[in-house]
Amino acid sequence: MSKTEFTVTEPTELLPFLLQCFPDMSRTKVKELMGHSVVVDGRRTSQFNFPLLPGMVVGIVKANYRQRFRNSLIDIVYEDDFLVVINKHEGVLSYSRKPSDVTAISEVNKYFAYTHQKCNAHVVHRLDRDTSGLMVVSKTKQTSQKFEADWKGLVYDRAYVAVAWGKVEPPQDTIRTWLTDGEYCVLSSPVDNGGKEAITHYEVLQTSRRYSLLSLRLDTGRRNQIRVHLRELKHPVVHDPMYGYKDDVSPINRLALHAYRLCFTHPITGKRLEFETPFPAAFLKLMEL
Repeated sequence: MSKTEFTVTEPTELLPFLLQCFPDMSRTKVKELMGHSVVVDGRRTSQFNFPLLPGMVVGIVKANYRQRFRNSLIDIVYEDDFLVVINKHEGVLSYSRKPSDVTAISEVNKYFAYTHQKCNAHVVHRLDRDTSGLMVVSKTKQTSQKFEADWKGLVYDRAYVAVAWGKVEPPQDTIRTWLTDGEYCVLSSPVDNGGKEAITHYEVLQTSRRYSLLSLRLDTGRRNQIRVHLRELKHPVVHDPMYGYKDDVSPINRLALHAYRLCFTHPITGKRLEFETPFPAAFLKLMEL
């Protein structure tokens, strides 16, 4: 829990004081803040017209509700009036049309309800069920539509980390194939066969006796793209039940793929936002084997 404090310099009331302290925050958001996170001289208050005098200290317990929100499926990494950035855990669907399914979107909606926000989560982009990592979820259709209209223009850096079987060579390269959806999995062709072009750039960060740790960046965002491309290299992602080795005996109990970096220009405010998560500890432990 973190706390930001402001000292009052002239007589005023609490709401206009906070609006002055947070000029980039909407009036509605400031009122929500007052409902849960404001203290004056150490005492919590939600009274909009609470009288302030010079010398009083107004404290904002900024992360109070985000930190108290406990969820085993997602972590709230960032939030503003228009969107949230989450870290989705492995084994969680990003989105489903079935209301009964537990997904990253349904868990974000739980967070909105927990924090008394009158908004709904909207899909901006997705990660595979078994891939963990950073995702943007919007609070309004307008925000998600702006992402959809100019995804490549807004998202200027997006990277994954994976552990692959064997020693991947060369240490840097680009994989380009055409992908089509098969009955059970995604099929890849080295030539244009009418499928969707898929381009993946990879860099080997570390190798061990059995594995390679890779950083991967995508020019395209096709379904299962990284998993299919690493299979094409004959170095599939560790613990991949669909595109990996049938006799995968790795000690890790999850797909070794994580979206660790996400950088984009905010579609509403124009600010550049950059997020990065640590590599999963299980990936690093694999590299010791």
